[in-house]
This record gives sequence, structure tokens and C-alpha cells, in this order.
Amino acid sequence: MLTTLRQRNFALLWTGGLISLLGDWALMVGLPLFVYALTGSTVATSTMFMAGLIPRVLLGSVAGVFVDRWDRRRTMVAADLLLALCLLPLLAVHGVDRLWIVYLVQFAESSIVQFFRPAEGAILPQLVGAERLMAANALTATSDNLARLVGPPIGGFIFAFLGLNGVVVIDVASFLVAATLIASIRARTQPERAAGIAAPGTPAGARLAVWREWSDGMRLVPSSRMIVVLFVFTAITGVGEGVMSSLFVPFVTKVLGGDGLAFGSILAAQAVGGLAGSFVVAHVSGRIAPARMLGIATFAFGFTDLAIFYYPLFVSGIALALLFMVIAGLLATGIGVSMLTMQQIAVADVYRGRLLGAFATTRALVGLGGAAIAGVLGDHVSIMPIISIQGFSHVLAGVIVLAMIRRARATAARPVSVTAERTGAPER
Repeated sequence: MLTTLRQRNFALLWTGGLISLLGDWALMVGLPLFVYALTGSTVATSTMFMAGLIPRVLLGSVAGVFVDRWDRRRTMVAADLLLALCLLPLLAVHGVDRLWIVYLVQFAESSIVQFFRPAEGAILPQLVGAERLMAANALTATSDNLARLVGPPIGGFIFAFLGLNGVVVIDVASFLVAATLIASIRARTQPERAAGIAAPGTPAGARLAVWREWSDGMRLVPSSRMIVVLFVFTAITGVGEGVMSSLFVPFVTKVLGGDGLAFGSILAAQAVGGLAGSFVVAHVSGRIAPARMLGIATFAFGFTDLAIFYYPLFVSGIALALLFMVIAGLLATGIGVSMLTMQQIAVADVYRGRLLGAFATTRALVGLGGAAIAGVLGDHVSIMPIISIQGFSHVLAGVIVLAMIRRARATAARPVSVTAERTGAPER
């Protein structure tokens, strides 16, 4: 794990990612608290999250085409600079009458991220190679959880004393530092190109080329059982994540009786578990297959979330929430690392950006539905049964992945017919 981090190019990417994530988590705590305090409405909070989800639906898959065309390092640097610029209008939001600026910024920021995230996922195999990919993903999860641990308390503290403007300034600075570090990477970051693709000479030819390249990437999806299962997994869990993103702030404030500090502490508790999970995943990465890790971790994660949602019926306070969030963080790291690794190795480099973009679009589309459900019902129905969709969706998804593994093993153990043995074709 440390050997991977000693590689200069990966270390620059990792450090830049950590710094920008610290700013992001500070904003992720401050902004929903600001909106909910300003409006007192779950509709307003869910609308904010939905504004961030729409670009994922519209651009996620298409952005992958350009990630597979453009230099990935330059794409990430440009995205970080644009993200810093687009945050500045939030400094003008002081009341409900300017809440539309929050939604517009969320939409713009999410649109830019659709190019950054696939580029980040696709560049990793180029920097570390296949043999260290799992360790690199575990290290990336470590930075995610370090940011989750430190960022929310920072965001809560700055929001309490400086308001939303202080949080915005911190996030802008983090993007500028990250862009500088990523720009210092010295490695081949241009994606491979499929044979026979030439630069289009007209705008119409350019549009046709984008459509063809997108179609080529999408045709890979039904050709692999693993990719199909990963898309089903993403669709099921994405609904739960959409509900969770909209209702977790109201859950903490209304059901648990917590404030901004409590909200930040609960997110930090998940990060503590996530940090532990990063080291556990890196340690067992050569001993357990990513698919098996994904199934077990997701199944257990679902039950842990349900425990978080229902323990307030029997015990008051946030102590148990902190404990369960530590466990959830550990399991979430196993889910994230195994899922990303499976996505990265599912296709060749020339298609990697498109596949990662398609996963982002799928998660956003179903997450948008989950956020809409939460927003509509959250003000009229008890929060706990609605937010429980998050837990049940992960239990179901875990069962599906484990069933896929069992079926694959049964198929591998099935006797091969004489005809199949001679022709090299699998028995059907």
C-alpha cells in the first residue's frame, strides 16, 4: 500500500484529491444545513440534491466519450479550475429569494464533475498498473475517509462562526490547490484510441462520431454478465442513496434531535470506520475476490443502516448512531473499492471512461427518483420508514451479487459435453 503511495504521480493525484475532498465535505455539511435552516423544508433540501443529480443523468454517460478522447490529466485540471469559479455565486446567497443560486451552482458543479470523475477513475490504471490497482483504490478510499473525518467538523465549525461564505472560500481554495498538484503529474495520460477512428471534419461529423463512440461503449454492457450485474446493483442501491441524501439531515435533526455539530460528528464517525476499512481492504485484497467482497459488504451495510434508523425507537441520543456509523464506514469502503475495481477491469482502457460515465448516469437517474420520493413524502410521512429504503436496497443488492457468485461457481463446476469440449464452446 505504501509502495503505491511512494509513486510520485499517484502521490500528486492522491494529495490533490484529498485536499479538494476536504473542501467538498466542508461544503457538503454547510450547504444543506444552510438551506434547511433557511427554509425548514425537506422539499427545498431534496431540490438542492436533485439539482446536482440532473447533470449526472444528462451528461454522465456522454461525458465518458470525451474522457476517452481527451488527455485525462488536463481534463481534471480544467475541471478543478472551473469548479472553483462556479462556487463564487454562492457568496451572494443571503436569503430565500436567492435560493435559486444554490440550485444553479449545484447544477453547474455537478455538470463539471461528470468529466472529472470518469477521468480520475480511468487515469488510475495508467499511473499504477493493473498489479497495484486494488491498492491504489484502497488508498483513494483512505483519502475519501480522511476527508470525511476532517471535512465535516471543519465545515460545521466554519459554518457556525463564518456562515456559508466561509465554507465556500475554503472549498474554492481547495480546488485551486488540487489543480496545481494534478498539473504536476508527469506521465502518459492520453487515453488509448480505438483503431480506425479519425478526427471528424465538420460539426455534423463530430456529432456523429460522438454518437458512434457512445454506442460502441454501450454495446459492451450486455456482452458481460459482470457488467450487467454491476448495473443492476447500481440501480438498486442508487434509489436508497437518493433517499438518504435528501433525508439524512432531517433524520439527524428531527429524529435524533441533533444539531450541526451532531451531524458533522456522525459523518466523521463513518470516516473513522472508513479509514479502518481502507487498511483492511488493502490487507485482504489479494485473498478475496472483488465480487465476493462487494456482496458481503453490501449485505452487512444494509442491516447496519437499518439499525441506525430504528434504534431511536428504543434508545435516545446519538451514541449508538456514532457506533453504527463506524461499522457502516468500514463496510462502505469495502463496497466502494471492490465496485470501482470491478468497473475498471471490466473493459479495456479505450472504453473505460464511457463505462464509468454510464455507471454515474445510472446511479444519478435512480438517485433522482429516490430524492423525489423523499422530497414529496418527507414533509407528510414519518421519516424513518422512507429512509429505511436505503437499508433494504443494500440488503437486496448484496443478495443479488452473492447469488451471481454462486451461479458462476455452479456453472464452472458443471460437466462439459463432448461437443462443447471439442469445439471450445460452452455448453448451453
